[in-house]
Amino acid sequence: MELISFSFSFDLLVFLFLIAVFAGFIDTLAGGGGLITMPALLLSGVPPLAALGTNKLQGSMGTATATYMVIKKKKVSWGDVKYLMLSAFIGSAIGSIAVQFVNTEVLSFVIPVVLVLITVYFMLSPLLSKIQKTQKTHLSYKKYRNFIVPSIGGYDGMFGPGTGSFFALAGVACRGHGLILSTAFAKPLNFSTNIASLIVFIIAGQIAWFAGIVMMLGQVIGAWLGAHYLFKINPSYLRGIVILMCIGMLLKYCHSMGWLSFF
Repeated sequence: MELISFSFSFDLLVFLFLIAVFAGFIDTLAGGGGLITMPALLLSGVPPLAALGTNKLQGSMGTATATYMVIKKKKVSWGDVKYLMLSAFIGSAIGSIAVQFVNTEVLSFVIPVVLVLITVYFMLSPLLSKIQKTQKTHLSYKKYRNFIVPSIGGYDGMFGPGTGSFFALAGVACRGHGLILSTAFAKPLNFSTNIASLIVFIIAGQIAWFAGIVMMLGQVIGAWLGAHYLFKINPSYLRGIVILMCIGMLLKYCHSMGWLSFF
């Protein structure tokens, strides 16, 4: 295992810490925190693969905190998520191994497409927040576990930003969960994918450790705050946050790629 060393100024570390706090809070509420932290790491001069690995390091702490909170509050039970977490873990591990051999620029067109799909879905589903778990599901648990969950896990392993939103969307669209319940289920699944991916990136030596640890501290604070608000927030507000975050992340990402340079 090869260690990667980077030099960060104090101001830059403070910036990354604050970014992590905000990302941890937003990610717990609506997902998409990685689309805030990834550009921050890349703008800090961290190479793409190391940025992916470092993002997994700091993000794993946020999802671990959120997972602990939702299980502690008994909003999600261990029995309900353990096999889904295993499936997500396997998918993420495969994706993380694959990305070591793939040009990450290939994924530059994946993010805007999925963000548009999520935004359109939530905007065209005005009653989404009223869906209850007892509603007829659209996909069996077995198919959801064996195909949907590992597919999202594979995406997380290969890139990752927006994974929490994708898990939440999948829970609503495929299993008929309410938005808040689906968002709660997304936390342990996202934690599982982060850990699997983190293990692979540690073995590959693609971690900027000091910046990652600083951001981990920020993620704990942000995720803790987000978990306390998750079960108090009005579902319609949460739906609005998802839409606004997707639109905001889409614009930010397109701008960072130079696709909006004509403005």
